[in-house]
Amino acid sequence: MQAARRTGSANLPLHGGKAPAWLFGRMVRLSRAVLGHMTSEYGPEEVLRRLSDPFWFQALGCVLGFDWHSSGVTTTTCGALKEAVRGNEAHFGLWVAGGKGKASRLAPPEIARACDVTGADGDALVRASKLAAKVDNTAVQSGHRLYHHSFFLTARGSWAVVQQGMRPDDRTARRFHWLGEQVESFVEEPHAAVCADGRGDEVMNLVARESRAARSSIVDLVLELPRRHGLVVAADVHPRHLEKVLVATYENPPADFEALLGVQGLGPKTLRALALVAELVYGTPASTRDPARFAFAHGGKDGTPHPVDRETYDKTIETLTAAVSGRDVDRRERVAALRRLTTPWPDA
Repeated sequence: MQAARRTGSANLPLHGGKAPAWLFGRMVRLSRAVLGHMTSEYGPEEVLRRLSDPFWFQALGCVLGFDWHSSGVTTTTCGALKEAVRGNEAHFGLWVAGGKGKASRLAPPEIARACDVTGADGDALVRASKLAAKVDNTAVQSGHRLYHHSFFLTARGSWAVVQQGMRPDDRTARRFHWLGEQVESFVEEPHAAVCADGRGDEVMNLVARESRAARSSIVDLVLELPRRHGLVVAADVHPRHLEKVLVATYENPPADFEALLGVQGLGPKTLRALALVAELVYGTPASTRDPARFAFAHGGKDGTPHPVDRETYDKTIETLTAAVSGRDVDRRERVAALRRLTTPWPDA
């Protein structure tokens, strides 16, 4: 029987600061224990499937000690998972690349190094990482610029992405989930989920199914536009940037919209200008359907709704670690340990 679809929303303040060292260290240890059990019981591919589920990811962040109402759970939970996996990659069959800010740009070389160990197709996985980021930063435009990109991969070459953008105007966050095994096309309905503080009022969604004609028109336009690109000067884009993209595409014409996204220098403003001109010339408007299907909290770290009970937290880590290692613990006790992970923290 198919499970009922869960929906809901919450207003989310964007919190400053970072997770305190005492909490983050515990998050790493508990993450390591959870991953140890999950990879042992279900395999690393199942971990990717769970991470691509926004409800499960949210629950994991809360179990790790974050609160329910700030954007920090995305970056800090992914950071804890990366540290938990570090040095245990071969044991878990799981690797984590990228992260927040400057760390996000380390994803390609980190993926390549992982593939040197696993023998997976590094070029294909680096391409998946770059395309996922380009889609959510450029082809889906809600004003949120990516600042976090975590890429999860297994020895078999399976992958998932959890990345987040922020809109400076109102300091709202938007989280994107990808699961490689479900991606039939990078440029048409590729997401496992998109989560937001609220649905966007002005969104250009070029990876929507109904934007198929618009994508085709943009590619056609790019192939013809170098001879008449003066038409675009009035659009909201710097002419020099547009000309740079047009010259690049003129010298190496893209085969399709996916190839166009890979053109160096193609940013949100240039793509929006091309989409507007394509609509003017061919009558093919891009979709304004917001891909965000889930609007809910992202977690926090400031003791809301109550402080973390450190004693209970440490006991959970100890119990679960013992369960995963299997020393003097039978299966029934292992299951009981996992159930304790879902018990709310007692009031401090």
